[in-house]
Amino acid sequence: MPTFSQLIKNPRIPKLHKIKAPLLINQPQKRAICFRIFIKNPKKPNSAKRKVANVGFIKKLSIFSFKKINVLTYIPGIGNNLQANSNVLFRGGRVKDLPGVRYHLIRGVLDFNGVKDRKNARSKYGTKKFNV
Repeated sequence: MPTFSQLIKNPRIPKLHKIKAPLLINQPQKRAICFRIFIKNPKKPNSAKRKVANVGFIKKLSIFSFKKINVLTYIPGIGNNLQANSNVLFRGGRVKDLPGVRYHLIRGVLDFNGVKDRKNARSKYGTKKFNV
């Protein structure tokens, strides 16, 4: 336990927390363009074929400088209509068994359709309610 005079010389430094979605600081979603849609296999105990999209956008650093950023995003739900050059919206939220995938695509917005014939948890998959 440090003494009072030791704390005056060297004050305590608060811990720095790692930002989980660094591209989404102060914004809930971001718009991007799909470059490539492919399948990735999860880490060791799990086995599946997870659909992943490589999306990109241009980040403005200053008035004259820009940076092109590519991100791996997860495609939730069953089936999709994504192609190269589709406009999409992505949010934070990692996929635990896919290394490097920190973001989810949002369904039912822009060029990305919602899941067909979805009855439960429709808001997560961009499906409208139809009176059946």
